[in-house]
Amino acid sequence: MLIATTNELPGWTIDEVLGEVFGLTVRSRNLVATFGSSLQSLLGGEVSGMTQALVDSRTQVIERMVQEAEAKGGNAVVAMRFDTSEMGQTWTEICAYGTAVRAHKNP
Repeated sequence: MLIATTNELPGWTIDEVLGEVFGLTVRSRNLVATFGSSLQSLLGGEVSGMTQALVDSRTQVIERMVQEAEAKGGNAVVAMRFDTSEMGQTWTEICAYGTAVRAHKNP
């Protein structure tokens, strides 16, 4: 699956637009990890536990978006974006979305 943040695919022709696709997850905060991260942030530097959690979440939502694009018959997603939002005090929504297309590589 080709995924691009651009609206065009250089070297490819988009044959059909199949519609919006997205992958979504809602994560709750681990109080122990949040406390540890708060202590680490006081000392400065990267908060590695939180970084890994974000990487894992983004990977998961991309996989879900790709599954939806494949289910629609797509072989690429254009205009892909990430979005996050807080849901109350303890939940975070992470979303990957874009437009599923069917495309072919130019000769």
